[in-house]
Amino acid sequence: MSRFAQPDIILFNATIHTLNERLDVVNALAITADRIIAVGTIDEMFSIAAPGTETINLDGMCILPGLTDSHIHILKYAQNIERVNCELPSLDDCIRALQTKLTEKVKGQWIQGHGWNQNVWNRFGTRSDLDEVSEDHPIYLTAKSLHAAWANSTALAIAGIDKHTLNPSGGEIQRDSNGEPTGILFESAMKLVSQHVPANTSEGNADLVAAAQERLWKYGITGVHDFDGPSAFSALQLLHVRQELGLRIIKHIPVNYLSSAIEIGLIPGFGNKWLRVGNIKVFMDGALGPHTAAMFEPYEGQGDNVGMLLLDSNELTEIGKGAIEAGFGLSVHAIGDRANSVALDAFEKLKRNQFDTHHQIRHRIEHLQLLHPQDVKRVSQLGVIASMQPIHAISDMQMADKFWGKRCEYSYAWRSIVDTGATITFGSDAPVEDPNPFWGIHAAVTRQRPNGDPSPDGWIPKEKISLLEAIKAYTRGPAFAVNQLHQLGSLTVGSYADLLVLPTDPYKIHKSELYDLLPLGTMSGGMWRFRDF
Repeated sequence: MSRFAQPDIILFNATIHTLNERLDVVNALAITADRIIAVGTIDEMFSIAAPGTETINLDGMCILPGLTDSHIHILKYAQNIERVNCELPSLDDCIRALQTKLTEKVKGQWIQGHGWNQNVWNRFGTRSDLDEVSEDHPIYLTAKSLHAAWANSTALAIAGIDKHTLNPSGGEIQRDSNGEPTGILFESAMKLVSQHVPANTSEGNADLVAAAQERLWKYGITGVHDFDGPSAFSALQLLHVRQELGLRIIKHIPVNYLSSAIEIGLIPGFGNKWLRVGNIKVFMDGALGPHTAAMFEPYEGQGDNVGMLLLDSNELTEIGKGAIEAGFGLSVHAIGDRANSVALDAFEKLKRNQFDTHHQIRHRIEHLQLLHPQDVKRVSQLGVIASMQPIHAISDMQMADKFWGKRCEYSYAWRSIVDTGATITFGSDAPVEDPNPFWGIHAAVTRQRPNGDPSPDGWIPKEKISLLEAIKAYTRGPAFAVNQLHQLGSLTVGSYADLLVLPTDPYKIHKSELYDLLPLGTMSGGMWRFRDF
């Protein structure tokens, strides 16, 4: 036990997993202001209690460090709470949901939705499908992957898209046999329409994020690494100004703003205990769902389609040089085996040419969904953090088997990556997936859907990891990724009082029960953000 102040709060009679290797499990801790000041036995905590100290008997419940979602699009997640849910079993179900939403709109208003997946429906939707819903309203629906969109004729007309419109760099307008746009837009072509959707005000966005924050607290999430753009940054700053921000945010910067960030002198780590600048986000490819993830060999049954490689290794190396010179690390979106290999080639060039010697720079690959066998060890060898989303494996396993075939042996390869010594950090990619971290933990340790599919052993069972490794990937891993291990990721003297209270110890329940586990309380900065006990 150690202390440096009289406590405001003592939590006791609990199984407390500190994730501090020197003092792993204790049954009491003390908090002053926003910090942990002591951990140990009940008697030790009560020996430092003072008049006015609040003591909370947890009656055998369990405490974990607050969880961090290492990859989320917080504004998109917040906005999608109000949009049409298109993640439905059939296209017809989606159409009916849109027709219901139509009754809430006045003529000319945009209808937005998210979550459709042509792989589930066995076909893409068309603009004609959406025209049957309405031609009085522009309709714009993002795919579950966020790498494709579906628009009606009205939305296409507003964007000026017709058979003569050229594909933008890094994108594609899907066309029918006559060359007419079908309504499906891939990658950067999505922006041709999305830029015409009326933008919310910064205040409105802040209100949406505040509501989303409430949901995240109920999942035990006390921090996120955000990958949205400037609108999200503005909303988060407004929440902070309003003293309503209770999540610890690392704000990654899209690469197209790198020169602006350098020009104004922005540096990584700038900010405070709630909102800090992170890495530079770069896209190498698309996604599995729309078959735009960059592959060495074609997708099974998809002709010669090998996806879309958006940068080669030289281009990424040049971006890396500029970022590193300004002190930034890279967070590189890479899903296909070729995209990951090319990204690792660039990191190797940066390391070989000594551009990458600053010990505080933490490069990451976001998603890392499919690796070539020769690249598995390179992640650790190059010191790259594997930022992955375990829930993707459970959502994607049927698609992956169908379109990647035997290559799936090294897909969502958590065990293989951990065994090489690489740091792994977990998130959800919300709104692509639900941000419930216990769904992610369940996926990581079982590689099963909640109904037990695809088998008692799970999908590619050799890639399962332990419960401790999964919890660390939501705590210690994210803290290491942003150079904050001394403040976050464990319940250690001097760390922030960010924690969650569970009704039961996750180590004492069957792995299948992890999926339904939820906190009864969440604290960040020494304040209860959610409490139901």
